[in-house]
Amino acid sequence: MKQPFPLPECSQTPRERLLRALSAEPLSARALSQLVSLAEREVFDHLQFLQKTLKTRGQKLVLTPATCLDCQFVFRKRERLTRPGRCPACRSTHLSEPHFSLGP
Repeated sequence: MKQPFPLPECSQTPRERLLRALSAEPLSARALSQLVSLAEREVFDHLQFLQKTLKTRGQKLVLTPATCLDCQFVFRKRERLTRPGRCPACRSTHLSEPHFSLGP
């Protein structure tokens, strides 16, 4: 029986990889999960922690809110990082994903 391939060693933690990816351009949680090889749910957990860490460094996690693609409602007051389920204005589930980036 063949031995499975060893996983490549990562010199950076998942949060360090997320910070590096976020510094380049605004990305959705799905894109971040593909870039840093994490489950999308794990990305949200790490982003919540990074929000607190960045605050102590004088930076912040900038959230570009989700919008309804049917009526153009923008989720400006939403504090949760996850994608909303439906639009409160038209009840549509056709929503864009929120995007994350680093800000000063």
